[in-house]
Amino acid sequence: MPEPEAWEPHALVGEEVVEPGPVASLAALFDNGLPAPREGDALPPLWHWVALPRWPVSSRLGLDGHPVRGGFLPPVNLPRRMFAGGEVVVHRAPRVGETVRRRSIVDSVAEKSGRSGKLVLVQVRTELSGMDGTPYLEERQDLLHREAGPSSAPAVPETAAALEPVGSPFRRTDGQTWEFATDPTLLMRFSAATANAHRIHYDWPYATRVEGYPGLVVHGPLMSLALAEVLRLDSPASRVRRISHRNHAPLFCGQPAQLRASPGAGSVALDLLGPSGPSTSLAVELSEDGG
Repeated sequence: MPEPEAWEPHALVGEEVVEPGPVASLAALFDNGLPAPREGDALPPLWHWVALPRWPVSSRLGLDGHPVRGGFLPPVNLPRRMFAGGEVVVHRAPRVGETVRRRSIVDSVAEKSGRSGKLVLVQVRTELSGMDGTPYLEERQDLLHREAGPSSAPAVPETAAALEPVGSPFRRTDGQTWEFATDPTLLMRFSAATANAHRIHYDWPYATRVEGYPGLVVHGPLMSLALAEVLRLDSPASRVRRISHRNHAPLFCGQPAQLRASPGAGSVALDLLGPSGPSTSLAVELSEDGG
């Protein structure tokens, strides 16, 4: 691993096929009554996270399950890595079966200090385009690195790992609210669908004893995708222009959560509420012809 001062950002560029298999896997995981996008269909909002996974070779994985730092990402010497949020601008959604160009690069690395100690915020910029150069998506992802330590959240009983499967994670409670349920199987399947080997999502001893969490951690991208899926369920004709997403606090496997939508003029605000309040929020701008 290079020393921090020796590391320099470099772009990852490649041509990739939007394979139908990963798309079908997410539709099966959600199991919410909506049909799986088929060959030629546009990807729903944020589904490119699943449709275009990057699988690192096993020899490049670190202790936490992520690729070792100092390659594409900087060699940040802090154990906890969190998906903090970001923004996606949609020009034209990629279609299932289509070949796209992807270019990713680290835009910035900033040291900060917070209540829990030292923090490092890494921002990654990704652009997706068609083979003719037509822009599809522009994305910024915020990755937060911080020190490990005891969590202030109440402990989640280890017996939660033996719960019966929750079935579909979506259950409508009223016109604007859905219940969102998780279990270890759901987390494992999402990890596999997104090529995410981070052990906090499936390895109970690692999550609790090494990183200091009270239980398995629900993926930040899964929570954001669940909120975007509420928009598809409630307003299937909506066309998304921009999504700003932010993770406020972790949600742990088996904890109750609600998904709420608040439509506005040309926009929708969505929140995932855990036991202690907001865990994830989305601010969605709709296209003028998108309902």
